[in-house]
Amino acid sequence: MEDLVLERPAPDRQGVALKAFARIADAWSLTLREAAALADMSESTWKRARKPGYAGDLTRDQMLRLSALVGLYKSLALYFDEPISRDWVKLPNQGPEFDGARPLDAMIAGGLPKILRVRGYVDALRGGV
Repeated sequence: MEDLVLERPAPDRQGVALKAFARIADAWSLTLREAAALADMSESTWKRARKPGYAGDLTRDQMLRLSALVGLYKSLALYFDEPISRDWVKLPNQGPEFDGARPLDAMIAGGLPKILRVRGYVDALRGGV
């Protein structure tokens, strides 16, 4: 019987995901704490991870988070014009997923499940679901 091998994200995919998320964090003007929390990392790990050549491994959860956040960023850019597409995550929102909170805070509090719901919510707004 073959040994069970757990798949790890390929280093190049990790690098691309981290680079993309670093750009998104800059575009959204996220604090170090906010970006680290969205990526489910400590602040010190996020500081290292956002630099080229990061040698650490991302978990499956972290890769899914980054992928969903890239998709959310793209959906916002397709649905809203600037500056709303850039500022949307930091604006209080009365939508059903947010109860008046900022989407950013809701995603940090709710983790990956909430990030995926927020992405689905924005995709539905633009008619993509």
